[in-house]
Amino acid sequence: MSQAVTPGGLTFRRRGILVTAAASALGDSYCSLAWGGKLGKALDAAVAARVLNGSDAGLTDKEKAMAAWARKVARDPNATTPADIQVLRDSGLDDGQIFAITAFVALRLAFSAINDSLGAQPDGQLALSLPQEVREAVTYGRPVATRAPVRCSGTSMSTSVASHPFRHRRDLQPRPSPA
Repeated sequence: MSQAVTPGGLTFRRRGILVTAAASALGDSYCSLAWGGKLGKALDAAVAARVLNGSDAGLTDKEKAMAAWARKVARDPNATTPADIQVLRDSGLDDGQIFAITAFVALRLAFSAINDSLGAQPDGQLALSLPQEVREAVTYGRPVATRAPVRCSGTSMSTSVASHPFRHRRDLQPRPSPA
């Protein structure tokens, strides 16, 4: 993954913004908490919480354009337009960088799909290690696991898929059924 993002000039800060914006738009609580925490350390917890909530106050104009693009790609990649790409160009990104951030977001969305499909829940230890602003911003997706995670193929994930009051953000705007 690092080879894919190096040509795009994706610093850790920018990767954090892209993942946090995309994961929150998708409704993935696990990646939102994990990367929201990383972004909080790289920037500021309040800025990370705002990115998780869809507000980009505290980001540069280029970072705002990148976050908006990541959210659009996460919500509905078929709805992107040439005007959306022009916004990225106007922010100072070239076509190679636009490709790199798009590929990076798409790969991160694949990880989110794996987490969601396997019922991965954010672990309690992770959640407790995060700033309160970040924890409070994530009100969607699977809840934080309240029991010890089960080891599964070298990764740690909880197998509990209990019902919870959270809804995925993508469920809030239903897509039309195919005819």
